[in-house]
Amino acid sequence: MSDRHISQHFETVAIHAGNTADPLTGAVVPPIYQVSTYKQDGVGGLRGGYEYSRSANPTRTALEENLAALEGGSRGLAFASGLAAEDCLLRTLLSPGDHVVIPNDAYGGTFRLFAKVVSRWGVEWSVADTSDPAAVRAAITPATKAVWVETPSNPLLGITDIAALSHVAREAGAKLVVDNTFASPYLQQPLALGADVVVHSLTKYMGGHSDVVGGALVVADQALGEELAYHQNAMGAVAGPMDAWLVLRGIKTLAVRMDRHSENAVRVAEMLTRHARVTRVLYPGLPEHPGHETAAKQMRSFGGMVSFQVEGGEEAAVEVCNRAKVFTLGESLGGVESLIEHPGRMTHASVAGSLLEVPADLVRLSVGIENIDDLLEDLKQALG
Repeated sequence: MSDRHISQHFETVAIHAGNTADPLTGAVVPPIYQVSTYKQDGVGGLRGGYEYSRSANPTRTALEENLAALEGGSRGLAFASGLAAEDCLLRTLLSPGDHVVIPNDAYGGTFRLFAKVVSRWGVEWSVADTSDPAAVRAAITPATKAVWVETPSNPLLGITDIAALSHVAREAGAKLVVDNTFASPYLQQPLALGADVVVHSLTKYMGGHSDVVGGALVVADQALGEELAYHQNAMGAVAGPMDAWLVLRGIKTLAVRMDRHSENAVRVAEMLTRHARVTRVLYPGLPEHPGHETAAKQMRSFGGMVSFQVEGGEEAAVEVCNRAKVFTLGESLGGVESLIEHPGRMTHASVAGSLLEVPADLVRLSVGIENIDDLLEDLKQALG
């Protein structure tokens, strides 16, 4: 199958890109190359380009080729976790004295990386509402080298106009980085909208089965891809072959899973808007969501993440989480099973007291692919 043919439709690319049949046996699934080193054809004579699995591994190569194809990029790189991918990107792009604009709603681990790690070696950052291009423009300084975006954001499901912000970043000579974890490349392709780098936690929708931890970067520019690959090898936080294989397996069903996640999430969001104990529902698929029109323009559908606020404050929100039965109380997201959590005490505890602090009465749902009636009934009983 030619690359030209498989590039026509996402579902076909997801199954075939990088998944070349094994030349020895004809196996249609790439083998798990559980190996650290490779026999060389003479000194400096690498067989197929492989010498040591930190530098490259055939199973990881298959995943990286697949990721690049799905996001329409020139280079994909797979890491041990999403934060490992972010760390490599930041240390590649930035030097002491540089500045980054980060969103006012972001994953707690990303905020911790900026606030507690990269700031220690002289990188400065400031917060802006990335749904407002004027606010981002005002936050940019002469030292700004990157603008960081999550869309949809975690956990408030904010929407950023990627195309509009790409112009703002380009005017400033900065890279636009988009965390595409909540959407996945099936629902949204930031590089086509003008982004420079896409970040993924492969742990989430890409893996899809809560059985693997991984991260990825995909870039449009080949030169930047080479620079990132150098740092990936130098720093070493690469995806292992088993993890790469699990993500490849998950990606093959990404399209059908995302369709079901999105269908279920719409039903959940609509039910929550009618519930007497719910004071606010955050889901970009709802017409009243402030980012609805932008999301409809740049996304295929609206994804499987829903957040909502409940009357009664923090303790009431925690109690809703504790009463759920079909929804599993747990961190992470994007698996086939539905999850419920309290961001303020769980995934976003690290942003407490900062400009990114989340509402205490907030509950976040990762809506899975179970029967929708079971999910709706579970939420109703949890809400009481």
